[in-house]
Amino acid sequence: MNILFFLTPKSEVAYIFEDETLRQTLEKMEHRKFSCIPILSMDGKYTGTISEGDLLWGIKRLDLQDIKSMESIPIMAIPRRATYKPVHVNSDMEDLLDRAINQNYVPVVDDNGYFIGIITRKEIIKYCYKELKKLSSDDKTEKEL
Repeated sequence: MNILFFLTPKSEVAYIFEDETLRQTLEKMEHRKFSCIPILSMDGKYTGTISEGDLLWGIKRLDLQDIKSMESIPIMAIPRRATYKPVHVNSDMEDLLDRAINQNYVPVVDDNGYFIGIITRKEIIKYCYKELKKLSSDDKTEKEL
C-alpha cells in the first residue's frame, strides 16, 4: 500500500525552522496544542523533532525564569532526548508500523531528504483496525461455507 494515502502534507503541518527561538517554539506548540513538532532546516530538510519534555528540561537546565529570556535562546541549543526517525516516501506499511511504535507521528521525506509531511499514529491505527475487521469478516465467511 502506498503510504502517501495516509500523509498529512507539509502545508497542513505545523513545524519550526532551526533558526527559531525557544519562545517561538513554545508559542507555536501552545497555539496548536502539540506535544512535539518537527524541525526543518532553512532549505526545508527534516532535521528532527522537539518535544514538550525537551523544552521543559532545557528551560530547567538553562535556569530561565521568564518568557522574555526565551527570546534569545535558539531552539537548536535545546538538547533533544528522542529522535523521530523519518521514513522515505517509498517506504511501506511495515516501516511505518516500526516507527509508529515509539513515535506520535512519522515524518516523511523525499529522495533528497526534504520534509513532505507526516503520518500520524492515529491514521496508522485506523488502517490496521480496518484491516483486522476485514480479516475477521473473511474468517466468518469462510466458516459459514
